[in-house]
Amino acid sequence: MLLPLALVLGAALGTAAPAAAITAPELRGQRSLQDLQSDMHGRNLQKQEFLKANLQGFDLSDTDLRGAVFNTANLQQANLRGADLGDAVAYASRFDGADLSGAVLRNAMLMQSKFTDAVIAGADFSDAVLDLPQQKALCARASGTNPRTGVDTRDSLACR
Repeated sequence: MLLPLALVLGAALGTAAPAAAITAPELRGQRSLQDLQSDMHGRNLQKQEFLKANLQGFDLSDTDLRGAVFNTANLQQANLRGADLGDAVAYASRFDGADLSGAVLRNAMLMQSKFTDAVIAGADFSDAVLDLPQQKALCARASGTNPRTGVDTRDSLACR
């Protein structure tokens, strides 16, 4: 029978090895975060995973984030002006005070995410899934037309 190396080393040193487990998404997320810098303007970050990532104040303007996954990520005060977040998943993430001007969020899954004081002028939320209270709050300040898609922000949010 083969024993895990940590157990063998722990026994040899007379100490118990602490058990630490990491999930595959967390491991992939850590690898993704290794290359992050506060200025990511215009980068291609398609399908990257940002699990519990602190991107507060980051410049992600004009960044290609199509298909990216933000799981409980902090994007407060981030600059996402003109970013493409089409088909992105942002579960329980914070976009408070973020600049989403001219961003494309088509087909994005944004459940349990918060957008308090986010700037959304010209953002395209077409077919995005938002919690109803967040959608209503965004509609209260929605304005402009997306420069790439030509879609009115209020129409993309199905505001009444």
